[in-house]
Amino acid sequence: MVLTQAAQSPQAIASRSVDYDVTIVGGGIVGLTLACSLKDSGLRIALMEARPKEAGFANRRAYAITLLSGRIFQRLGIWDEVLPQITTFQQIRLAEELHPEVVDLQPNDLGTPDLGYVAEHGVLLRALHQRLEQCSTVDWLCPATVQSVHYESQQATLTVAIDDTVRQVTSRLVIAADGARSPIRQQAGIQTHGWKYWQSCITVVLRPEESHQNIAREHFWASGPFATLPLPGNRCQIVLTAPHRQAQQWLEAPEAEFIAELQRRYQGQLGELAMVSDRQLFPVQLMYSDRYVQSRLALVGDAAHCCHPVGGQGMNLGIRDAAALAQVLIQAQQRGQDVGSLRILQRYERWRRLETMAILMFTDVLDRLFSNNWWWLRRLRRLGLWGMNRVWLVRHLSLRLMTGLSGRLPDLAQPDLKSTVDYSS
Repeated sequence: MVLTQAAQSPQAIASRSVDYDVTIVGGGIVGLTLACSLKDSGLRIALMEARPKEAGFANRRAYAITLLSGRIFQRLGIWDEVLPQITTFQQIRLAEELHPEVVDLQPNDLGTPDLGYVAEHGVLLRALHQRLEQCSTVDWLCPATVQSVHYESQQATLTVAIDDTVRQVTSRLVIAADGARSPIRQQAGIQTHGWKYWQSCITVVLRPEESHQNIAREHFWASGPFATLPLPGNRCQIVLTAPHRQAQQWLEAPEAEFIAELQRRYQGQLGELAMVSDRQLFPVQLMYSDRYVQSRLALVGDAAHCCHPVGGQGMNLGIRDAAALAQVLIQAQQRGQDVGSLRILQRYERWRRLETMAILMFTDVLDRLFSNNWWWLRRLRRLGLWGMNRVWLVRHLSLRLMTGLSGRLPDLAQPDLKSTVDYSS
């Protein structure tokens, strides 16, 4: 891969002919959020996805959506469409295994009407697709596979396979939104660091006998966190984290045996449980890239970082990346600057890198603190839950972190801000 650094004047940059200003590789939620954020910016955008457009619509995996991500979706104009199909929760319940100390976080601890949302992948993806359908500034190249990227000082050239033909596409900027194993990141030679946890996660959707009361639950067990996300129709998605061997055993266990384990964890609070989806298992890792940008390239979402699922932060970090990068690019475009230059892209990296690392470390410490049986750590975490129950400031600061309202907020997360771009048009 070639990357040269020869400088040219702004006039030469403006006159140079490229197919697109921005090429987004990856048509998942993060990539589509970024495309929606940029669609009225005046930039010419290509969106490349290896699978057919509608392939993700049937994906029922659910995510915890923070208040900040909800604000971003509101500004993008998809909120009215998704709101009837998602769950809004006003209570987060934290507990340690079977210990009687329970922390119930409420909206008055934060000063907001809600604490978050739960949405299924397909619901968000379909709504974002619909926002882009009639957009003349965004070209879908789908299904398309990027075979290679050649970086030069003023453009990147992508070799792309589309419908059994191979063509070249030039772009001032390539954005990798193609997941944790990002081929774009790997081809660019950007190294990653981190580790795989000793745990795996099982996800499954249940329908309990009793109402879930729109409560999001996070119970900490020595084997790993056990989260319950409320869904419409009195369904719940659980995320059960356990050591690899134990998780594999639960994945393969008879349904009655698995349900009995869940009943033990819920202590019968939700009544009888019925599985309404298959169990799925995925490994857990923490990963961060050496850098988020280089000349003509930026990484967003899982291509840049991955964290432990405790606290439900992973998808939300990617949505925040998309909003932050869009803001940087729009400001550069409005000032007549080159959106693919390293100097511009480093503004995004400086903004997001430290904030993201803080969340990665927070989720790692949280998992290590609760996922063990050391007596002194058990005493410490129970003391922490006791203090959270009795000190409003601790609850308030914890909720600001969990809901995404700490740190620097992008324009898209500030509904009352008078922006020069109407994102929802």
